[in-house]
Parts: sequence; C-alpha cells; structure tokens
Amino acid sequence: MTSHGGPPIRVLFVCTGNSARSIMAEALLRIRGGDAFEVFSAGTDPKGVHPLTVRVLTEAGIDASDARSKSVTEYLGQPFDYVVTVCDQARQTCPVFPGVHDSLHWGYEDPAAAEGSDEERLVVFRRVFREIGERINRFVPLARRYHDAGSPAPAALG
Repeated sequence: MTSHGGPPIRVLFVCTGNSARSIMAEALLRIRGGDAFEVFSAGTDPKGVHPLTVRVLTEAGIDASDARSKSVTEYLGQPFDYVVTVCDQARQTCPVFPGVHDSLHWGYEDPAAAEGSDEERLVVFRRVFREIGERINRFVPLARRYHDAGSPAPAALG
C-alpha cells in the first residue's frame, strides 16, 4: 500500500537510447510522484546515460548515481498502468506491453542529438528537462485521480 491508499501506479518511460529523455522522466516522476508511483525507464536501443543528462539531474538536486540505460526487453511481460514513449522513434518501435492501462506519447526533441559546444548542448538538455518536468507536474495529480477512481485515463494525460 502507498500513502494514497492503493497499489502504486506503475509507469514505464521509453525512448530509443534510454540516455536522456526517459531517464529524466523516470527521475522526475520518482521525486514528484513519491510512493504513489513505481517508475522505470528503458530504450529500444540503449546507448548508456548521457553525461549531460547526469549533469542536468545533478543541477536539479537529483541523485543520478544509480541511473543506467536498460533495454525494453527487461520489462516485457510486466504489468504497467502507463507506458509513455518520449520520442517518435520509440513510438514506432515500442513493443506491445500486455496489461497496459494506457499508452501515452509525449514527444520531445532528443537532446543527445543536439549539436554545438558543450554549453550550447547543455542549454538543450536543460530545456528538455524543464519541459518534461512541466508535463510530469500535470501528469501526477491526474494519474492519481483516475487510478484511484479505477477510471480509464483521459486524453489529457497523453
């Protein structure tokens, strides 16, 4: 049981490399969702956690020491309430997850593909981190409300 009285809401964030966006989303939802959520991330072609992802998380006061890239195959067959793709490429190659309550797509620019100096690339990482954080802030109360009521999630979560 969680502090909200029910089982945790299981969420899997998926992107291609599991190096930036899905790692950020996992870290943010862990912090902002608390024990109401059980959160994971994975990639369709994991590349390792990008150093600028670690830097952005650390700047935000989030411990990134346990962050690691994982393959979606680690989670096949596990039940999730939400599987959220955070890039178009992952949406096209994301495996079917049985028992998924809802599949959502939150499209974000791939900061790992940003060009320029480290400082210019860091600006892109920070912006994507901020955008994901804003989406997580909207997602948490809505997901809790619909999960607690046993209702299907509205399109507003996607």
